[in-house]
Amino acid sequence: MQEKILGTEKISKLFMKFTIPAIIAMIIASMQTIIDGIFVGRFVGENALASVNIARPFMDMIFGPTFIIAIGAMSYMGRSLGAKKIEKSQSIFRTATLLGVGLGLLVTLIGTTLHQQLAGFLGASPLLMGFVSTYIKTIAIFAPFIIPMFLFGFTSRLLGKPEVYLRSSILSVIVNISLDYLFIKELQMGIQGAALATGIAYAAGLLITILPLLNKSNTLNLYKGHWTPSVIGPMLYNGSSEGIVSLSAAVTVYLFNRTFMALAGESGVAAYTTISYIATFGIMAIFGISDGITSIISYNYGKKQFDRINHLMKISLRAGAVIGVALVVILNFYAEPMIQLFIKDNPSVVAMATQGASLYSLGFLITGFNIISSGYFTAIGNARASILIAMSRGLVGIILGIMILPNFLGINGIWLTVPFAELITFLLVNFLKRREHTADFAPQKAGKTRLKNLHKSI
Repeated sequence: MQEKILGTEKISKLFMKFTIPAIIAMIIASMQTIIDGIFVGRFVGENALASVNIARPFMDMIFGPTFIIAIGAMSYMGRSLGAKKIEKSQSIFRTATLLGVGLGLLVTLIGTTLHQQLAGFLGASPLLMGFVSTYIKTIAIFAPFIIPMFLFGFTSRLLGKPEVYLRSSILSVIVNISLDYLFIKELQMGIQGAALATGIAYAAGLLITILPLLNKSNTLNLYKGHWTPSVIGPMLYNGSSEGIVSLSAAVTVYLFNRTFMALAGESGVAAYTTISYIATFGIMAIFGISDGITSIISYNYGKKQFDRINHLMKISLRAGAVIGVALVVILNFYAEPMIQLFIKDNPSVVAMATQGASLYSLGFLITGFNIISSGYFTAIGNARASILIAMSRGLVGIILGIMILPNFLGINGIWLTVPFAELITFLLVNFLKRREHTADFAPQKAGKTRLKNLHKSI
């Protein structure tokens, strides 16, 4: 069985084999909305670009349950496979698949019937209401394809095939760029064309990720396992921190859009949109490391091979730190030409975004530490610690920052909200590290000495 390499192959080789495809795939996945933004911003206009960003929280409504199910199931299946509980792993996969498709259909129903109400709730002004409503209604149709696309891609990593999700992501981005050009530039379908291009791109990606699961010889496939309601609770709880990350992204965009709209109008929202797009590349690279190592950690945790996990965490945290420093450099020295990819005819918005980029970037010095630590706790089944970290950096820190900082610093206070949230989270993670040396957060007491050494690495 190919999944055995997770417990036997050299850690440095596994890290490269699993994280590089995951990083590339996550960056490509994040490009779907960004590509829409480039085409919409250049060929439809600034207001349409702001509308895509206002509609982003609805995309997070799709990604929230997607990652709860996909990451929760992958961690649960990985630990079960490592412990040689094959039939349980198969039933977890079957249950996750059925649950994901069902939730996708529910999101479709909500988005296609309540799109105007959702657009208003997300902060669309009368000028932007039609754009936002159209985007939500169109993208909602594809929710039942998006959830299994990610679930199947992540599951393939447990089969020792991390390249499957990468291939799917490459196909998706090619389809998205091609259809954006056709629908937006050539057919002038505007924001509806952008949403159609993104939705069809995800559906195309599903055609790749489903292939290994159609092979009956693979340990995990679509033919084995049973619907098992008893695994839903542990699976969803274990993946809940990933859902909080998506919810947090929605809350962050919502709060930032509202605040920028109040202080700087549509131009402020457009400026924030460009910076968030650029930053997304680096953030997704770090999430790629976290996602790439999840299957390795969970499998080795199930086999109680803690020294391998310890080695993997040290490598991962160093890689996350390098990406964070690179982001700071890029956003301080190369932000303006990148911003002009999105906005070419409004110097005031470009200037606002360029100034904000240097402040916004400060948080990336510790973002890698926070994200990878959260992913580690998810992989070993310690959902409690992972949830606390996700809530701190995505909800509590953002809400506190957006409520306090702009009152004293104006627009600069908005840009500093993310670094503020990351700093709070950094302090929390270090507190959790110390608590890990007690039994309170320890996932299990067996092998406690090796667990203690493992936790010191993060």
